[in-house]
Amino acid sequence: MSKQRAPRALGGWIRALLAVSAVMLLGTATSSALADVNTHEIRIGYQKAASDLVLLKAHGTLEKRLSAQGVTVKWIEFPAGPQLLEGLNVGSIDFGYVGEAPPVFALAGGTDFVYTAYEVPTPQAEGILVPQDSPIHTIADLKGKKIAFNKGSDVNWLVVSVLKKAGLNYTDIQPIYLAPADARAAFQKGAVDAWAIWDPFQAAAQQQTGARQLANGVGVVNHYQYFLTARAYAQKQPEVLKTVIAEVGREGQDIRADYKKAAAELAPIQGLSPDIIETSLQHYAHVFKPIDATALNDQQKIADAFYDLKLIPTKLNVHDAVLNKVGVQ
Repeated sequence: MSKQRAPRALGGWIRALLAVSAVMLLGTATSSALADVNTHEIRIGYQKAASDLVLLKAHGTLEKRLSAQGVTVKWIEFPAGPQLLEGLNVGSIDFGYVGEAPPVFALAGGTDFVYTAYEVPTPQAEGILVPQDSPIHTIADLKGKKIAFNKGSDVNWLVVSVLKKAGLNYTDIQPIYLAPADARAAFQKGAVDAWAIWDPFQAAAQQQTGARQLANGVGVVNHYQYFLTARAYAQKQPEVLKTVIAEVGREGQDIRADYKKAAAELAPIQGLSPDIIETSLQHYAHVFKPIDATALNDQQKIADAFYDLKLIPTKLNVHDAVLNKVGVQ
């Protein structure tokens, strides 16, 4: 009997040892990440279309607030959310602002971040455009057609959702994965039949080319925008993050108080006319809240749908991407 039990006992002991070792390694990795955090700097990833952050950068008020905490600010621009999250993944930024789909793809790819805050729904700020004289007049007409959009961006979720509402599958269309600038070029050349895009690119295409909006997110998607932070940075610098979110909130208040003034400031930065920017600004909420269960539940819905469509390889629990479940029910 003892000879038969010994291998089982030994196997159990080895499994226990491996489990303890795994915990120790995880603790070591976490400690190392925390040790690597530069507490004297925050590197913020932003997109030129993110008006609140763009104005915050231009005004320099965040630098003034954080200088009292001995922290400097470094701004790094990205063309879109997926590229920004790659920057977060490789450790080139600590904090960033993206749409609702990029975080799901990033989590599935192993990026270690936490949800920090979000902008309340802005479904009018994205849409699917077709040329003014296009024979496409309904979502059902998109069957078999080429639709350009940035893979992994928030409009990726918009396309999935509007197709489903119209009784179509994602496989019923031909997705053409292009960044905004390349997608617009393809759209204007007639190389694609439709373009899924967000503001201010959407407003610019409508006013400059006469593009017709086939659909937007209203009644289909919430189109939250998220502030994400590298987990180690969030663990070590919570007060810095509170200051950043507070300053972004103040910029949002100023924008809502005078869209025309904000548009005039943004025009030379974004390279668009003030009237286009003003239209775009009015499609966003400019109201921000700490991350909560409502927003995370919406992210879970997207993650589940993308997994079912095999757009991501892993089934996710997005509620794991918060610190100590703070503010989450």
